[in-house]
Amino acid sequence: MPSPSQPLLRDVGLSGLLVTFSDTLTDGANSAALAFRAAIDSADVEGILETTTSLTSVLISFDISLLSRDDLRVCVLEMLGEQDWEAAPLPTPHKLWHIPACFAGEYAPQLGEAAELAGISEARAIQEIEATTLRVMTLGFAPGQPYLGSLPDNWNIPRQTGLTKSVPRGAVTVAIRQITTFTNSAPTGWRQIGQMAFENFSIDGKTPIALTPGDEVRFHAISERTFAKLLQNPGAPYSDLPGTPSGNGGASFEVVGV
Repeated sequence: MPSPSQPLLRDVGLSGLLVTFSDTLTDGANSAALAFRAAIDSADVEGILETTTSLTSVLISFDISLLSRDDLRVCVLEMLGEQDWEAAPLPTPHKLWHIPACFAGEYAPQLGEAAELAGISEARAIQEIEATTLRVMTLGFAPGQPYLGSLPDNWNIPRQTGLTKSVPRGAVTVAIRQITTFTNSAPTGWRQIGQMAFENFSIDGKTPIALTPGDEVRFHAISERTFAKLLQNPGAPYSDLPGTPSGNGGASFEVVGV
């Protein structure tokens, strides 16, 4: 398994290099991937075309007519040796999002099951989710779908053995100490514990995807009645939350680390 001092480098096709900090998800490995990607982007190496991150890896795409694979490997290895990337701070600036969500009634059909697996009451489950600042670890599966982590250790609960045929747009789901939210209705093996009106993906928006890897999220529990009002008017700001109103499903954000 790769370690902070020995990340694994893999060739991807003719013009890709994958830098993997761990084969299993940890907060440190994810932090390393985010920080190292930011460093690569800031280095402005001629021939590097694009970078992207998964949960624990950085994919570097390069122009083989401008940069050889050997030279890229030398550059990457030199940068990797500069510091312990797992201890590196998150890229700045980033945003801390405050997102209202309903964890009750029809909007949270599997909260009780998830809480039981986590060994706590439903009320305690909501408290722990609200109290945890979750990092946007990566985006994937569908446009704008974030994977948020990490919840406390007791939330290391498995996915379902079967599939839920469809969760609604805005569904808040949980598994393996992570939360993911859905930009559109879809099948899933994760348990739905809530629902939000915040829309992270809008094809017509100036910024199609609001959340960026490295951003952070705090959920704030609201009542079924308040949530129903948000669903009727998702563009309205929700003034009970801190930060700058975004007018997107009641969510607001603060810019951190400027």
